[in-house]
Amino acid sequence: MRLPEIEWKPVSRPTLIAWMSFYVLLLLYLAAHFSSLTLLDNVHLVTHEGGHLLFHWLGEKPELWGGTILQLLVPVLLAWAFAARGDLPGTTVCAVGFFHSLTGVASYMIDALQRELPLVTVGAPADEAEHDWVHIFGDLGVLPHAIQIGNTVRLLAWCGLLATMAWFWWRSVNSQRAQAHAAGARR
Repeated sequence: MRLPEIEWKPVSRPTLIAWMSFYVLLLLYLAAHFSSLTLLDNVHLVTHEGGHLLFHWLGEKPELWGGTILQLLVPVLLAWAFAARGDLPGTTVCAVGFFHSLTGVASYMIDALQRELPLVTVGAPADEAEHDWVHIFGDLGVLPHAIQIGNTVRLLAWCGLLATMAWFWWRSVNSQRAQAHAAGARR
């Protein structure tokens, strides 16, 4: 089976420079706050809590997993939609959003043992909020390994962030070269 080839729309040099500058600043900001949640994580929090509400109708376990599932599924579906249109910057922003969200999931996983993060819940007092990953890891029998699992997920997320940005740079430069070559062939 062969995946369909995506015809990416060309990215201009100014657009490439602007986006790469943004990504460098984002990486510096995230590196400065490497092991903690940032203000950007509040964007994912809304989707996470919405996932609990959405999956609530399917039962206790889907509700428990639903926050993380929807938090990660939304940027994947958005990236897919942009890719279907051949929109390289849009696809990249959503892929970066996915991997950034994954860093937040990693912090939440690590916190299953530390329990230092403030918890949020919809429809109940804050003091009644339960930690998703305590229950998930407890059910899976891996709670004592929460820190190692979370650190592994964080490493994968950072690799994904860097790979996405490198892919965007590579794809953009190649589209500029192809565009220049096509323009030269028409002369």
